[in-house]
Amino acid sequence: HVQLVESGGGSVQAGGSLTLSCAAGRYTYRRNCMGWFRQRPGKDREGLAVLWIGGATTTYADSVKGRFIITRDKGKDLVYLQMNGLQPEDTGIYYCAADGGIGGYCGRPVYEYGSVGQGTQVTVS
Repeated sequence: HVQLVESGGGSVQAGGSLTLSCAAGRYTYRRNCMGWFRQRPGKDREGLAVLWIGGATTTYADSVKGRFIITRDKGKDLVYLQMNGLQPEDTGIYYCAADGGIGGYCGRPVYEYGSVGQGTQVTVS
């Protein structure tokens, strides 16, 4: 598995912004797909954003489209999730995930990816 380490979580007021970072370690061929999902209290896991490195494309859940942006710093092996316009309902634990994909494509739900970080708490009040 790919070792992933998230950082950047914290507390913010409604309307504020946070940027989460994910450091991906070894085995770059196993992380053709990089993404973020969250677990909110009392809710199911929710995939938020996926970066398909092989195809250089991004996809977003409707709930965060236009507010969240996933980007990558190739040189530093970092993946970011910029979160704008945060609301209390965005409160939860945010996870970074990596996967080699299926047939080279990112068809699996991001919360089912093969490697997942430890999560970082985001609290919006």
